[in-house]
Amino acid sequence: MLPTPADEAAVRRALDVARDATRTGDVPIGAVVLAADGTELAVACNAREALGDPTAHAEVLALRAAAAAAGEWRLEGSTLAVTVEPCTMCAGAIGLARVARVVFGAWEPKTGAAGSLWDVLRDRRLTHRPEVVGGVCAPEAAALMESFFADHREERVRNEHGHRGAPPGP
Repeated sequence: MLPTPADEAAVRRALDVARDATRTGDVPIGAVVLAADGTELAVACNAREALGDPTAHAEVLALRAAAAAAGEWRLEGSTLAVTVEPCTMCAGAIGLARVARVVFGAWEPKTGAAGSLWDVLRDRRLTHRPEVVGGVCAPEAAALMESFFADHREERVRNEHGHRGAPPGP
């Protein structure tokens, strides 16, 4: 399935939201839920560090907020746009919320559940299977993640060695 201009706009909005996560040390993943008519129901970024909650993934938080905004847990006809391929926990929540479409940026080969590692979202044994469009704005989404983890590794090295850069040589 090819992405639409609306899909690209939604992932770009999710990328903007994702940048907010870095202020609390969270992995920069953002999610946007659009109603069937294309209006924005909710946005969220990862908040595991900020909330001390292992389930505070951007997708789960956005789905919760969208359900509250819609006054209904069934988000039928909705689109979830996210910067990175959802994990298995998020894929389960997406299915339970009856999201119609999932549009995402970067593929996640280590934890992805929309075709990379697993394909939970389109598993024929499940009762609800959303349409999945991956790789939308993938270079920007991947670059955001790569930059975050490069900075995170550099900071860890600085903290371990009490200074900037690599530890002194032998």
